[in-house]
Amino acid sequence: MKRIAKLGVLLFAVAIIFSLAACSSGTTKTSDAKTYVIATDTTFKPFEFENDKGERVGIDIDLLAAIAADQGFKYDLKAVGFDAALGEVTSGQADGMIAGMSITDARKATFDFSDPYFDSGVVMAVSSGDNTINSYADLSGKKVAVKNGTEGATFAESIKAQYGFETVSFPDSANMYEDVKAGNSAALFEDYPVVGDAIASGVTLKIVGEMQKGSSYGFAVLKGKNPELIKMFNTGLANLKANGEYQRILDTYIKK
Repeated sequence: MKRIAKLGVLLFAVAIIFSLAACSSGTTKTSDAKTYVIATDTTFKPFEFENDKGERVGIDIDLLAAIAADQGFKYDLKAVGFDAALGEVTSGQADGMIAGMSITDARKATFDFSDPYFDSGVVMAVSSGDNTINSYADLSGKKVAVKNGTEGATFAESIKAQYGFETVSFPDSANMYEDVKAGNSAALFEDYPVVGDAIASGVTLKIVGEMQKGSSYGFAVLKGKNPELIKMFNTGLANLKANGEYQRILDTYIKK
């Protein structure tokens, strides 16, 4: 009888161990949070760029990090360039993108956007020593540089027939600036905080004319995919605006 009792106790203990092991396994499985892949541009200062230490920083980068911390999600950042980032999201290689991306009706056909996190505008810039270009009318018969996928490119395309100029596209801002500085293009159209930061950093350009109202920037995912990511971004953005962190990030990169 004692042996049977001992055996019963032993079997009960084994059952408890297996039960605990099963519970432990299940808890580990459900606590494994998804790590989102987020694509971004390579150089779109002050929104994304590398500092002197080789660290990727900027409004978009810091904002994403702060929102992820606020909402408790993990992500891997892929700096691949604006056009490549669009392709990464549409092909499913990235879950979302943040790259100074203007929210437009055309893009809404492919992407779901977050609430706007920055209101931009478009300006025209010329070489700092050029006094011949003072208005859009002065661009007639000349080449104008734009960066692929930007609000500046969209605006230039919308007025080039009216003012008789030709657009030349570049994949990044740095090469676009060099083209104007070299005199290959008479002017460029660019988002005002980007070219303003470049000029403040020593790039020999100057802004001429008035700023044109542009679209707002938004975080994007492929249409119908990762709705939870958009929800977390929006909630985190609202929290950062409420606690002052959002404005602190802007003030870090946009000097008034």
